[in-house]
Parts: sequence; structure tokens; C-alpha cells
Amino acid sequence: MLEGDKVRIDKWLWAVRIFKTRSLAAEACNKGHVKIGDIPVKASREVRLGEVIKVRLAPIERQYRVKELTDKRMSAPLAVNFVEDITPQEQFDLLNAARAYGFEYREKGSGRPTKRDRRMIDRMKNYEED
Repeated sequence: MLEGDKVRIDKWLWAVRIFKTRSLAAEACNKGHVKIGDIPVKASREVRLGEVIKVRLAPIERQYRVKELTDKRMSAPLAVNFVEDITPQEQFDLLNAARAYGFEYREKGSGRPTKRDRRMIDRMKNYEED
């Protein structure tokens, strides 16, 4: 715990277990998936107590409030003391809808879809690539 200090946002996101690796946290920052006050931030941006951080974890945008600062990775039960999840319920509803939409039944043992099968599945889902 760093009293009164500031910590890089990529380190903090990694330390409180929002991302598995610090490089993934830095990459998300550089791609504009991490925002503070609706402004995309770089990985070197320092985070302060009480700030609200928005993290785009497809297909939803999660919101976290900084309760404590740390640059050391910790176990999940301890990480709860450093971050507060304030994501609105509408985002979780959106996540559940996306999960339900993405579900498709496949017979057990049918194996991996072929290229032709994949194209047919994509057409059925009206899939558009970014």
C-alpha cells in the first residue's frame, strides 16, 4: 500500500487483478480501452484515490473506483480491499444478453467446424468483423 503516492494505471490494473498481465493492461490503455473521466489514458498515467476508471472488457464497459493504491500484485481476496466495482446493472444485462445470443448447440463429438461450416454459422449470426 502506498500512502499518498501515485501509481501508474497499468500497474494498478494488474495489481488488483483486472488484467492478468501488466503488458495486457498497458495494451488496453494504448488502445483506448481504459478511461478516466471519459478520457482515454496512457499506461503511464498516474491513478489517484477515489478516481473512477472505466475499462472496456468486450462486450461491456466496467467501472471501478480506486479505494487504495498498490503496485504489488496480490491474491483475489486481498484485491477487493483496493478496488470497488461500480459497474451499472445495465452493463451486466448486456453481458448476459450477449452470452445468450452467442450460445449455439453442437452435437457432442461433432468436432471442430470446417471452414464451410464456419461461413454458414457467420451468415446465420449476421457476423460483421471490426
